[in-house]
Parts: sequence; structure tokens; C-alpha cells
Amino acid sequence: MTATAAEDWKHWSDGRAASVSAPHGQLALTGTHWLAPEPAEVPGLPGLWWADPEGVRVRAAAADGITVDGADRADGPVDGEVLLRPDTDPAADTATQGELLLVPIEREGELALRVFDPAAPRRVGFAGISAYPYAPEWAVPAVYTPFEEEGQSVVVPNADGKDRPLAVTGRIEFTVAGEHRTLTVGRSGQRLTGVIADATSGVDTYRFRFITLPAPDADGRTVLDLNRAYLPPCAFADHFICPFPPPGNRLDFAVEAGEKQVLTR
Repeated sequence: MTATAAEDWKHWSDGRAASVSAPHGQLALTGTHWLAPEPAEVPGLPGLWWADPEGVRVRAAAADGITVDGADRADGPVDGEVLLRPDTDPAADTATQGELLLVPIEREGELALRVFDPAAPRRVGFAGISAYPYAPEWAVPAVYTPFEEEGQSVVVPNADGKDRPLAVTGRIEFTVAGEHRTLTVGRSGQRLTGVIADATSGVDTYRFRFITLPAPDADGRTVLDLNRAYLPPCAFADHFICPFPPPGNRLDFAVEAGEKQVLTR
């Protein structure tokens, strides 16, 4: 184990804990409220909220203290009716109400409002993320082969009980712990991403984990570092929507590397 690799991993691990426990980090999510086309109340918030083809709309009075954050937004609280563009829009908006952060999202054409509260019990009680010690043997070369057809997806269960399509772009091949395996992955920008489970899942580690790989080179070569297998957002708050591993991404051996569980006080 080189000092540089171990130190880089420690820096990444510390950054993960800081990110999820930030005032409006993943641990602060207290609700994902799916919106109907008719104006209605959202629990714990003032005003009326609804979905329309353009995004999330809110009708509120200035005294309600809802302020929209966006590059082209005027200062001051909402006084009347305002459109909030969801996270899928390049010019996405967020809003605040007191200490709360309000984030409109779109998933498969449905709109919802997420509420992040710094006083959320999960955030207040957070005591860190348990993880296996760094071990260089879990960082291995991998080769990415894209699917011949672009735009493929596979339907998988999600943490909220619904089945949804998961975009996939190809497979990686690698050998780890003496086992030659393949995993189905997708792309996030130039990097590769995947959802995996293994023999530790649901026992020593959370039910499943996410992986991210560097952008492959022209020959498809990249690196799978399972020391950086990380917990999905739904491990930190029940209101996230996380896809389960696609078929073939459940490894039949123990991956004793990466993040394990959320620790609480």
C-alpha cells in the first residue's frame, strides 16, 4: 500500500462524510413530496404547490418567507405565483423557507419537491460512515466495452418499491480476488457508474452500493477501485429513490472494501 493511495482514499472518505452531513446534505432530507396537477399543501410548508408541464409551481404570500434561488430570479420572497424549474432543467431552481432547502425534481416525467432540514434527526444523530480499511488489492484494472446500441436501459426495482428504467451503456470486465467478472455500467459525464451487491450486502454492508470508475481510454481501459464503493443516498435518508443492482451485478463473493454502514449516536 503506497502512502499516496491510502492518503487519497482517506481524503475521499473524509469528504464523503462531510458531504452527506452538510446542513443540506443527504442526511438532511426529510421528504420527497410527489405533486399533482391541482394546487395542494405540502406537509410542513406554507403555500400551495402543484405540477404542470413547465415545472413545479408555488403560490405563496410574502409573509410565508419562500425565496427562490436562481440566476435570473429577483430578490425577495415569493408573493404570488412562481415557477420552479426541476433538477433536470439546465437552469434548475431551488428555494428556501427559513432553514429549509426546497429542491424540485423530475423523475420519469413526474414532479416532486424535496425538503432538506438541517435539524433532521438522521443528520443530528450522524456518527460517521463505517468502512473497510484501504487495501490496494481491491483496486484492479478493468476494460469497458460499450453496447452496440446506444440508449439502452434495464428495468430494476427502486428503494421506494417502484420499478424504473436504469440507463446502461456497456459492461466492464475485471479480475479481483481471483474471480473474473463482468458488471453492467452506465455513464455520468465521461465517468462510468454502476450499482452492485455482493456477499457482504445486507450483512456487513448496506443492501447495495454504488461504484464510479474513471473515464475509459481509447482502448476501454479504466480502474475499478472497490475501496471507493459507496453507500447510495437512500442509506442516509428513506426519501431518496435509489435503483437496485441490475441483473448480473450481484457478485457471489465478499467485497470487503469500501463503505459499509451509516453510524448513528
